[in-house]
Amino acid sequence: MIITRTPLRISFFGGGTDYPVWYREHGGAVLATTIDKCCYITCRQLPPFFEYHSRISYSKVENVNSNDAIEHPSVRACLQFLKIDGGIEIHHVADLPARTGLGTSSAFTVGLLLGLHALKNQMRDKHGLAADAIHVEQHLLQEAVGSQDQVSAAYGGFNRIDFHADDTIEVNRVLTVPTRLAELEQHLALYFTGFSRTASEIAREQIKMTPHRKKELDIMLQMVDEAEAIIASSSHPLEDFGRLLHESWKVKRTLTQSISNASIDEIYEAGRSAGALGGKLLGAGGGGFMMFFVPPERREALRARLKKLLCIPFSFSKRGSQVVVYEPEEVYDKSLTAERCFVYTQSDRTSLSVTSA
Repeated sequence: MIITRTPLRISFFGGGTDYPVWYREHGGAVLATTIDKCCYITCRQLPPFFEYHSRISYSKVENVNSNDAIEHPSVRACLQFLKIDGGIEIHHVADLPARTGLGTSSAFTVGLLLGLHALKNQMRDKHGLAADAIHVEQHLLQEAVGSQDQVSAAYGGFNRIDFHADDTIEVNRVLTVPTRLAELEQHLALYFTGFSRTASEIAREQIKMTPHRKKELDIMLQMVDEAEAIIASSSHPLEDFGRLLHESWKVKRTLTQSISNASIDEIYEAGRSAGALGGKLLGAGGGGFMMFFVPPERREALRARLKKLLCIPFSFSKRGSQVVVYEPEEVYDKSLTAERCFVYTQSDRTSLSVTSA
């Protein structure tokens, strides 16, 4: 049995410049961090005792007679990508729900790929894992996604991620004293605005409009440099980070008309009136989590003002996707299944080293 743990992420600046249609011409960058909310995936080879070939459990349960019949697109694509056609059992649980702007879909893909590699007694480094997930989502599934979520999930930590025109990706930890990040944590609050049922459509619209939004995306790209400088140097007032978030929010709303709506605008303005200096609707838009930058002394006022919304406590996390349980199982000899006489042999129990991010 293999169990992987993969963190969710918060993206602060640069969203939209991580789409290949943009960075292959102009380059792109984001400033993002993983948090202590994760998704967990369990996978194992399914013994041939059952009436079905494979079992996939997530928000629904699939019992299928062929891996090609799996409905979950990411599971089916990952199994095809790694050429796994044997019986398999996969379970997924997460600390927070999908469609909320925290990179849950890519965290799922990254965690599943890591688990399937481990099931084959293989290790995949962070760069390769992110590249595999990007390939699965953008090329095999043709999803309207950028490239930042897969990288954040694989690497973990508070990073600046640069996307180059030749498709290379560079990941650098933001260098600052630990107390600076702790101080930033104390200024952030996460509120759930409701599920985004239109995120994929918004992302497709944003990708379509990208060639016509060069001025706006250039501004958002420049903000990555400004935000990194604020975090890196304690001589900069941290409040400037919050004010920059507000400027980014104003620019992001112009990318497409679907990013925000009247309800989200009302929540954002309520947060600002309660003392928040800025905020960000996480993900593509249309709903999900709203993050506010609020001075600690105004946190309770913000909570009172947004009392109808669920506030989620969180902290930054340094760890990327990890194998947390690695227990190789017996491999069954399926040549005798017709006679219902099952013989098994020990699989290769070569230890799989797991390094922390």
